[in-house]
Amino acid sequence: MVFEPKYDGFRMLVFAQPGGEVFLQSRSGRDLTGSFPEIADAAAALGEDVVIDGEAVIHTGSRLDFGALQQRLNTRPPALSRLERAHPAHLVAFDLLQHAGTEMLTWPYRERRAALQSLFQGHGLAAPWALTPSTTDRAQAEKWLAEWSAVGVEGVVVKSLTQPYQPGRRGWLKYRARHTAEAIVGAVTGSLARPQSALLGRYTSDGHFLMVARSTPLSARTRAELSGLLSPAGADHPWRDVQFSTHWGSREVLDITPVAPQIVAEFHADSAIDHGRWRHPVRVHRLRIDVTPDDVPLHPEQAVTDPSGKADPPEHWPPEGRLTAG
Repeated sequence: MVFEPKYDGFRMLVFAQPGGEVFLQSRSGRDLTGSFPEIADAAAALGEDVVIDGEAVIHTGSRLDFGALQQRLNTRPPALSRLERAHPAHLVAFDLLQHAGTEMLTWPYRERRAALQSLFQGHGLAAPWALTPSTTDRAQAEKWLAEWSAVGVEGVVVKSLTQPYQPGRRGWLKYRARHTAEAIVGAVTGSLARPQSALLGRYTSDGHFLMVARSTPLSARTRAELSGLLSPAGADHPWRDVQFSTHWGSREVLDITPVAPQIVAEFHADSAIDHGRWRHPVRVHRLRIDVTPDDVPLHPEQAVTDPSGKADPPEHWPPEGRLTAG
């Protein structure tokens, strides 16, 4: 088996032809060519027939920024040019599916990986290209999980060295890094008597209460315990007139019942965090009746626009070359 980091980005297939024709495709088949001109230009500059599988990422400050990737979608050219200059994207390549007229889907992984390394070395590829690390050493993969989750690596992908590429199938194993954290129950779906899931928040240093996570459906035991602890929200609850979406990127409004922010929940979550908010639903592990909201860590300092946790775009960018080939 071989291990590779799992990045917090957009899965992307890069199709390029010798004449400079390029097509960038999302996992769902969406055309991303116009949204990532720096990657399209780099692919056109190869001057070869290639199909590369990889992950588009944007690095902001000290971590990968999924929100910055989303800003690229449906953005008009003038604004897109500004985003490209301020927050350039990279393509972290992890598979080569075709090169110089030779289709490689049936090749074993180890041979496709060797061909991908040769492509990088032959062209001296650098930013916006990056070649993902790969290892057969389990200890090294565990080190990535321990040390890289803070910068936006969500976990590891496990592949077989002899495995062919299998389009449209889940042929790889994904292992997400999980972390334990605490937040305050600020609202629930369902009712106070029968809560179904929880919306969790944290306070900022200046007293604003912001959403940081939404839970998966609560276990029967947690629902029963929580129903006996919840109190109705006061008229000044900051989420009373705030609308939350049913899931990340959706416009569908979630029906919630605000509650008094008094109960602390401990939860398990992955490392996909955008400006202090977990993107994927978290799993409530237990209620912490032994601690108070004052014991919960503060929300990270961000320029927040509303209590739902949405933040202004980040302003800082790492030095050139933070992601390089190799």
